[in-house]
Amino acid sequence: MNGLLKQRIFWGDMSPFAYLSGGALLVMASDRLAHALTVLVALVWVYCLSSLAAFGGARLFPARGKQVLFAFLASFVASLYLLLLWILFPLGALQLFFAVSFVPMLCAGSGICRRLEGKNLVQVLRLSFAEALVAGVLIVIISLIREPLGFRSLSLPGGVQGIMLFHPFGAESPLYLRLLSSSSGALLLLGYLLGMYRHFKAKRSVEGGSR
Repeated sequence: MNGLLKQRIFWGDMSPFAYLSGGALLVMASDRLAHALTVLVALVWVYCLSSLAAFGGARLFPARGKQVLFAFLASFVASLYLLLLWILFPLGALQLFFAVSFVPMLCAGSGICRRLEGKNLVQVLRLSFAEALVAGVLIVIISLIREPLGFRSLSLPGGVQGIMLFHPFGAESPLYLRLLSSSSGALLLLGYLLGMYRHFKAKRSVEGGSR
């Protein structure tokens, strides 16, 4: 797993950092820790179940249009997750409907369907779980920055309102920190993180070439 994370999932050309189809999902789902954790589960659910279904039905998929069929499959799996979320936490499902709707776009846009070809069941599960986990953990990390600084609180999924709020940080945040709770603040934070990512990726490439 560690070799997979280093070679492909985290620094690879198709990592969640290398394409922007997950940008909208990151901005929407990282406003609250409760939302980020729910979307993390959605990512693992969609990636793993879609990959398993594609692996099991590989012989039934036509040679052309496989990527399009995989997108429909991922959307169907995401709709099942939304149905379960609606049954357990109706208000939470309403809050996260659009965020979860972006998960199959991220899954299909990552090109994971092509990378599953020629792999066995264990490799399919390992690859899909690792990619979903990296994307989900990134969203959770950003939510741990945005929510405490912007809202002066932390939250967990559950409760009548869909989230359970904790207020351990006292007074309201200054205006410049509350900016992080908005979409524009999330985009600024994402820009800084992408800049750091590209810096360390370039540095790693130079170190790898000098060996």
